[in-house]
Amino acid sequence: MSARPAAAVTPDFTPGADVLAGLSIAGLLLPEAVAYSGIAGLPPQAGVIALLVGLVCYGLLGRSRYAIVSATSSSAAVLAAGTLALAGPAGAARALVAATLVLLTGGCFLIAGFARLGGLSHLIARPVLRGFTFGLACVIALKQLPNLFGLPGLHGDFVPLLLMTLLKSIGQIQPATMGAGVIALLLLFLCERVRRLPGSLLVIVLGVAASGWLAQHGVTLTGAINLVPDWSLPVWPTSNQWLPSIELAAALLLVLYAESYGAIRAFALKHGDSVNPNRDLLVLGVANALSGLLHGMPLGAGYSGTSANEAAGARSRLAGLVAAGSVLLMVLLLLRWIERIPEPVLAAIVIHAVSKSWRLAVFKPYLQWKRDRLVALAAVLAVLALGILNGLLVAIAFSLVMLLRQLATPRLSVLGQLPGSHDFVDIAEHPSAHEQAGMLILRPEEPLFFANAESMLALARQRVDEHAGARVVVLSLEESSDLDSTALEALADFATWLSARDIMLRVARLKDAVRGLLLRAALPQLPPQALDFWSVEDAALAAVPAPQPTGKLPQ
Repeated sequence: MSARPAAAVTPDFTPGADVLAGLSIAGLLLPEAVAYSGIAGLPPQAGVIALLVGLVCYGLLGRSRYAIVSATSSSAAVLAAGTLALAGPAGAARALVAATLVLLTGGCFLIAGFARLGGLSHLIARPVLRGFTFGLACVIALKQLPNLFGLPGLHGDFVPLLLMTLLKSIGQIQPATMGAGVIALLLLFLCERVRRLPGSLLVIVLGVAASGWLAQHGVTLTGAINLVPDWSLPVWPTSNQWLPSIELAAALLLVLYAESYGAIRAFALKHGDSVNPNRDLLVLGVANALSGLLHGMPLGAGYSGTSANEAAGARSRLAGLVAAGSVLLMVLLLLRWIERIPEPVLAAIVIHAVSKSWRLAVFKPYLQWKRDRLVALAAVLAVLALGILNGLLVAIAFSLVMLLRQLATPRLSVLGQLPGSHDFVDIAEHPSAHEQAGMLILRPEEPLFFANAESMLALARQRVDEHAGARVVVLSLEESSDLDSTALEALADFATWLSARDIMLRVARLKDAVRGLLLRAALPQLPPQALDFWSVEDAALAAVPAPQPTGKLPQ
């Protein structure tokens, strides 16, 4: 699968630009990594370890010049929901379960990569992904409000309950915590208007500078960060937790890869680079497996980090490696200052990061096209009403149900020939098209398969009954790239029904695979000569009776 246009030209390798880009994005990635650890309910080092692993693994093994692989807000929220369901709110138990889930997620990525399942991202339709992202951003921001205002933490992701809990505790707001959080949030949005001004780094520096005064007024700081890797193996799930653990790992796989492939492909298309989804699956598998072994967070190529890398002037994967080295130096040299970052500042960074997903403009095309509006809305409501994991699963299931509903609804066109042309079109849409005498030409507008074959061909029988003078029926199967057993049997029943009424059936515009299947099936009602029509016009001309001799001798 390639996204390289014919005239694409790869820019010259410029290490200076990559070094500057790596130094620039390090200040953005480090505070986000610490903040995303809080979303996942894990200690701060989980995000930092994951960031270092992701940058190094993808920098050495990946293909995209711009992708930044790190912890993402969506995967952190899904991990938080999963660990809460499996281990409860206890911190130590959640950390062990989280490491297991990240390791299983890495294994799922590797299996998918070796099986060459690069099309996995397409299992989540874009309206579902955008609706899920919008709803998820709302949930993440809502759960950061306690840290922003100094309120007790919120557990779970059921939005109505979260709102009730938040309203009940609103009288406990701590003025110093709220002041620090609101000021940090305002600075972050103001810094968006100043090019190349790292807002996250600015609010962190100001927060650390004021941490002594803030701590005296009850503001919670990040606390100790232990960067010594935990080499102990994750605790494997108990017998009754294996299935939910694998299900959660599969959910993380879908979310991470859909987000990662979307970011990688977007910038590949923009710059004329090639895309190798199966290679990316393997690299993400290695990165997640290593992060799980080191008790880090799940990893993916987030759009915000990738776009920041491109905007900073990156030209190759060297930028990611430079960013990894910069993060490591910052942690080694400035660890005691990083531990003094106020929690409301980190909450402001998270809210600012997810605010980019609140744009209602992403839903405008679906309203304008009048397509998939219900799917996008269902994804948003499912996440808000049912929680993150259940909402994602319900949204995917709803999109599949809508697809099956569309495919299973029989739509059958009656075709006629446009005057003076070789084209056969739907007579309901083109009144100038005329039907052939003694002939009925039908075209199913959906592929024939088990869910619609019976109803589609029942509708075809109805059309034949309405055309009492038809002696030949031409069935155009151009929409069907394959036929399952149900469709084959329904087609044989339709041919038998026509034969009993002395009506001939001809099948036109067959794909090679479908024609080969029908020949192997050797249906007596469909002899090989009824399948030899590559166009509707061929079938129509073959059905026209040959001119009868007049009995006159030639002059």
